[in-house]
Amino acid sequence: MTDPGATGGTASTGGGDPDAGESESGVETADSGGNGPASGSDGTTASDPASDGANENPFDQDFATALENAPDPGADQPSGFGGGSNEPSPGGSDDDFGFGDVDGEGQSSDAFGFGGAESEGEAFGFGGGEEEFDEEEFDSELDRLDVGIDGLDDMILGGVPRRSLMVAVGSAGTGKTTFGLQFLNHGLENGESAVYITLEESYERILDTAGEKGWDFEGYVDEDRLAVVDIDPIEMANSLDSIQNDLPDLIEEFGADRLVLDSVSLLEMMYESAPKRRSQVFGFTRALKNAGITTLLTSEASEDNPYTSRFGIVEYLADAVFVLQYVRESDFRETRLAIEIQKIRDANHSRATKPYELTESGISVYRQANIF
Repeated sequence: MTDPGATGGTASTGGGDPDAGESESGVETADSGGNGPASGSDGTTASDPASDGANENPFDQDFATALENAPDPGADQPSGFGGGSNEPSPGGSDDDFGFGDVDGEGQSSDAFGFGGAESEGEAFGFGGGEEEFDEEEFDSELDRLDVGIDGLDDMILGGVPRRSLMVAVGSAGTGKTTFGLQFLNHGLENGESAVYITLEESYERILDTAGEKGWDFEGYVDEDRLAVVDIDPIEMANSLDSIQNDLPDLIEEFGADRLVLDSVSLLEMMYESAPKRRSQVFGFTRALKNAGITTLLTSEASEDNPYTSRFGIVEYLADAVFVLQYVRESDFRETRLAIEIQKIRDANHSRATKPYELTESGISVYRQANIF
């Protein structure tokens, strides 16, 4: 996780020095409760950094400063850009758009191997099975996109509708950050522009991680097609009303097609009050939807339920939910990674649980094999 003390609670982007432009003006804490977090890891309160002036790339400015300059949202602000006073209604999986579980004892791929080689029986002791989508019955006027993860895209008929809000839920080590980077890289490789907002890692660490996977994020930054925003979660929480008011304009100015926030759980943790947490997260997600950008949030899973996010909020606000989890055989000899699609609005998708692997080139889902 990024050390807030190293940057003074400011955000850094690909266009400038992440340590530049600090000041010591006080910022109100995210939650007025006496026990709410009010300082970074260095013990200081979150600060409001000074702006270095406008640049051609709107994300090249200090992110927190640019957003702090936005007018405070009021009653005259469009819905979705204010404080999020409307509470989300209970949601759930859109069963009308999903296929049932697919059973079968047919061909399955070799255990955790590449290349789709088939063999008789059941790989890993899991049932085989190939979902079959009737392409002739698929007819949609919605513009769609691929997530960019081998095997997972095959589980979604036609792709995810553009401008969807997606969330990848998983415990530590399941590859949520890799999921987000791979999602952005696929769009960038196809000529799109993207924004990556990290509350956990430094700007340099994100570029290094992408480079290790063979993804040229540094080159995309130089081409002004990628903005990597490194911001302290306390600073973002304190400024969230301004952020959700100003972010759509910044996204439009930058021309971004995809956005990742890693992770929304850290943002949620900044609010001790549950009603305030729900209200702020609801307002922020509505602002992203109104901005017309395809967004992926990463979220820690609940300790009690791997299918639920840490605070049980974002999965109800999202259009698509991907669950990444550990599974163990009954004899506990081995732990494997598995993914399933909990829901995708306006899309037919498999409901099978598939094994996947974190490789040197990203996440690879083994569609030929079923966990359950």
